Amino acid sequence: MKVKDIVEKLNLKVVSGEDGLDREVRGVYCCDLLSWVMSHASKGNVWITVQIHPNIVAVASLLELSCIIVPENIEIEGVTIEKSNQEAIPILQAGVNSYQLCLKLNSMGV
Repeated sequence: MKVKDIVEKLNLKVVSGEDGLDREVRGVYCCDLLSWVMSHASKGNVWITVQIHPNIVAVASLLELSCIIVPENIEIEGVTIEKSNQEAIPILQAGVNSYQLCLKLNSMGV
């Protein structure tokens, strides 16, 4: 499954990083503590977080995560959007909370 498939099936808003929509998805990681994500997330994971500062893109790029999903329609900082576009790491926005996102992704087999 690719990031663009998740966007379509969950009706997510693509905020930035459109060049990365063909990235392969291999699992989900949900956490807001960057250091914890760096030590536990895996390559290809979808990362669900309420963090919106540019360091999330740096972590996602370092770990080669497939995308970042920000729940509950939280607005993303402009500098984070710019960094996401530079790194081709898609940032997606969802209207539901993290738990609901995890349930939906699980039901899709992610």
